[in-house]
Amino acid sequence: MESSGPRQGALTPIGKQLAALPLDPRVGRMLLAARDQQALREVLIIATAMATQDPRDRPTEYAQAADAAHRLFADDKSEFLSFVKLWDWYHNALLHKQSNRQLDQLCKTHFISARRMREWRDIHGQLHRMLADQGWKENSTPATYEQVHLSLLTGLLGNIAKKSEDNKNGSGIYEGARGIKLNIWTVS
Repeated sequence: MESSGPRQGALTPIGKQLAALPLDPRVGRMLLAARDQQALREVLIIATAMATQDPRDRPTEYAQAADAAHRLFADDKSEFLSFVKLWDWYHNALLHKQSNRQLDQLCKTHFISARRMREWRDIHGQLHRMLADQGWKENSTPATYEQVHLSLLTGLLGNIAKKSEDNKNGSGIYEGARGIKLNIWTVS
């Protein structure tokens, strides 16, 4: 008797596309969705930011100054989109730099690690080239909030949370997948 569904252990069409990407499947899934959602530019920036150490420095003795400097990159609706703002700021600084020392100093005044920005840029460049070699193209117009976040959700299903019943008094507690209790980081 023949089954009309996929055979046991067979890859789905999305699975086949993921297998062609030498990436963590969650990151690959986000990028596949971003390609389909016309949000590849933004999600590639965010995914590579998540794969590196956060370039924003927050030394304890200068925490308030760092928080104030980082507000330049803040997005009212999304911590993820703050990575895109930081990326765009850094690339604008690269275009207008007069020297590497000047760029490093600019990063330092904004409490940004120039070394970690270079690492992020290197990883982004490698992944961008790999996707371009496979015929992927970045979106030509900026993606919307919805396009970016729908793409990210496909790879971050285990990170979705809802307000907990304990959150009624404003305690900031959220309930995640598998009953995990979460708090939102204070500077988000």
